Amino acid sequence: MNTPSAYVRLTRTLAVGSLLALIALTLSWELWLAPLRPGGSWLALKALPLCFPLAGLLKNRLYTYRWMSLVIWLYFIEGVVRAWSDKPPGNWLALLEVLLCLVLFTACVMHVQLRLKSVAAKTGVPSAAAP
Repeated sequence: MNTPSAYVRLTRTLAVGSLLALIALTLSWELWLAPLRPGGSWLALKALPLCFPLAGLLKNRLYTYRWMSLVIWLYFIEGVVRAWSDKPPGNWLALLEVLLCLVLFTACVMHVQLRLKSVAAKTGVPSAAAP
């Protein structure tokens, strides 16, 4: 049976993997796969804000997981709008963006919950009051 630390590692791997996939998707989407303008567009810069939390996720900072679970909704909204309004293949790439956002959100939320439960179990402090 898996221990809580195995689940924490799994959620961390899912969060980092989905963030890296989202960065790769946004860059390839706007530069090669289905850019708004032929030859690529400046919209590829939307990948830049995703690079900042990568360091915090790799360093396993709980605070980064917390705020990343909020920031990712901006990319989710963009994916939903473009899935509705773009033509193929852009709409399929937007659906992939939505899926990656949902995986990243779920992984971040579960990671935070598991780590807080782990701290609560070690210290005896209820998880709502844990840092």
